[in-house]
Amino acid sequence: MKMPAEGIEEIMFAPCGMNCMVCYKHCYHKKPCDGCLKTDKGKPEHCRKCRIKDCVRQKELSFCFECGEYPCKQIKNLEKSYLTRYGASLMENSRCVKDNGLPVFMAEQKERFTCPVCGGIISLHDRECSECGNKI
Repeated sequence: MKMPAEGIEEIMFAPCGMNCMVCYKHCYHKKPCDGCLKTDKGKPEHCRKCRIKDCVRQKELSFCFECGEYPCKQIKNLEKSYLTRYGASLMENSRCVKDNGLPVFMAEQKERFTCPVCGGIISLHDRECSECGNKI
């Protein structure tokens, strides 16, 4: 999958701080999901059953960082997992969105996760380009 020339849609920013566009599940499917905030159609099971997404919807918020209980235990656990497994901070992503706005964050993400070789999407999870397979 190529990185969209017009940029990453803001709807692809998950409530937890994940940029769904760079999720390996999104990158490698012929019919990728629409991100956490749209329908569950095409999503992997762990996304369909996500308690964080359900919590945000129940509280009628858009993002976890808008909640008075942020960061909750679920966010702290996810943060620890992402830092350990992928060297990525979803809380830092959320902080960037809160401080600078979603358009600025998504523009930075586009630059960071676009393969310099072919313009494909580099997966956050395995650092591999979805198009050419190069490890970045």
